[in-house]
Amino acid sequence: MAANRTWGFFFMVKFLSLCLIFRLTGSQSPPAYWNAAHATFYGDMNGTETMMGACGYGDLIKQGYGLETTALSTALFNNGLTCGACFEIRCYDSVQWCLNDNIIVTATNFCPPNYSKPEGNWCNPPLQHFDLSQPMFRKIAVYRAGIVPVLYRRVPCVKSGGVKFKINGNQYWILILVYNVAGAGDVVDVKIKGSSTSWIQMSRNWGQNWQTSANLIGQSLSFQVTMSDGKMVQSDDVAPADWKFGGVYEGKQF
Repeated sequence: MAANRTWGFFFMVKFLSLCLIFRLTGSQSPPAYWNAAHATFYGDMNGTETMMGACGYGDLIKQGYGLETTALSTALFNNGLTCGACFEIRCYDSVQWCLNDNIIVTATNFCPPNYSKPEGNWCNPPLQHFDLSQPMFRKIAVYRAGIVPVLYRRVPCVKSGGVKFKINGNQYWILILVYNVAGAGDVVDVKIKGSSTSWIQMSRNWGQNWQTSANLIGQSLSFQVTMSDGKMVQSDDVAPADWKFGGVYEGKQF
């Protein structure tokens, strides 16, 4: 029994030593369930330049996203289909620049490619890149780094309150901004229903703005919202019959 305990102790020490060596030397391969990318930042600490992004959310502070946001490179933005998705990001493989913190951000903007500058433009395809708000970048890396390698993964979005619908447009055309979406976050399909109509398929205009030419003035409005993971939530009579253009109405949440 004593010999067995001695050998068991020896192998445990050996195993722990190998783990320590692996940790100190670093791994060039991303851990399971994480993907490798790079991150930069744009704007100042107030986040002014991050507002009114390509996903159409407008004032991110007012809409509840705050400064916990990121712009995505072409490869990740996917023509706007990824708008609203949430990512967990951490700096990786840079002892000089990395800070020991993880962040969770929502995709709200697009980092455009520059094909006239094939070298040094991190947002050119096929590169996976996050252009973070400055406050988020400084949580994971030293400001002077400018650009750092990161690991990222998709995570469920956590939002306060229900899905929100902002109604824009005119009597001939209705444009619905869908925001504050929890769960997968990225909306892939929206249907609208007036109190006197059946369900009407909406089409994506840009970002998370969805449109229809149906005349629904004077009718209460219901919505079906479907996300990339296939989950759908139906919110009945979200907007009353006297809804107004520019109004914001809150439905159920995922």
